[in-house]
Amino acid sequence: MPAFLRMLYKVSFDALKHFSEDDGWAMASHVALSALLAVFPFLIFGTAVAGFFGADTFADTAIHLIFDTWPEAIARPLAEQVLQVLTVPRGLLTISVLAAAYFASNGVEALRVSLNRAYRVTEDRSWYITRLVSFAYVIGGVVVLAIVSALLVAVPIALAFASKWFPLLEDFLVTVANWRVYGTLFLLATGLMIFHLGLPAGHRRLRDVAPGVLLTLVLWLVGALAFASYLATFANYAATYAGLASVMVVLVFLYMVGAIFIIGAEFNAALLKYDVLSGRRMANARRRSRKADQPSDVG
Repeated sequence: MPAFLRMLYKVSFDALKHFSEDDGWAMASHVALSALLAVFPFLIFGTAVAGFFGADTFADTAIHLIFDTWPEAIARPLAEQVLQVLTVPRGLLTISVLAAAYFASNGVEALRVSLNRAYRVTEDRSWYITRLVSFAYVIGGVVVLAIVSALLVAVPIALAFASKWFPLLEDFLVTVANWRVYGTLFLLATGLMIFHLGLPAGHRRLRDVAPGVLLTLVLWLVGALAFASYLATFANYAATYAGLASVMVVLVFLYMVGAIFIIGAEFNAALLKYDVLSGRRMANARRRSRKADQPSDVG
């Protein structure tokens, strides 16, 4: 077997073994439930903050960026419910908005705990530091989505202006206007990178987390397509769960996504364990393989 395939097998086996031994499935359910509990509070808090600064399209932008990566059968009914919730006017510093910020940070905390386990590190920061970090991630997410929503409002105006005065920019602005695919994938990849780099304890470089992020994106795409096909072909959640069917579908999907997210971190941890990314171990393995293939001089 080539050295690359041998190392890939060892890394994959180690990642899956550690995922199973370290309660990966239980952590995936924790991430799924925390994410479901955090989505509505995050959007409520974000809409209140963005509305205070005049970003009135925040809700539409956030809904598209969050739910465009979900199968349509799951995303459409949930997005409709979210829109109904976000149409209720709220002040910036009401108790409900502050509570929404706290519950949204719980989702970030679930990701932090799961990443600490996956990267095999012990949290050495105080609880209030980690909670402040989680709040910072929530506020950062709101700021990014608010900026994106403001830019998307400006794009049609810029497109009309460019078509008259700068026709060479028209194609570029048309691409920017079709933001749902490109923007969602870019923000998802960037968000995963930031989570892997900043949330867990310890220090990691960009190249240390990039393979797991790429694996997460690929498995997410495959899993979303497979789950959508399963819902369309085999599943009949309504017969089993009646009025709770939509909630159960979302939880099962988020459970799958949570497991994929943790496996991506486990894969990075296994790469770090075997020192693959430095290239030294792979080079040594190739040298050993070449020596084994050389004929013996004995006799």
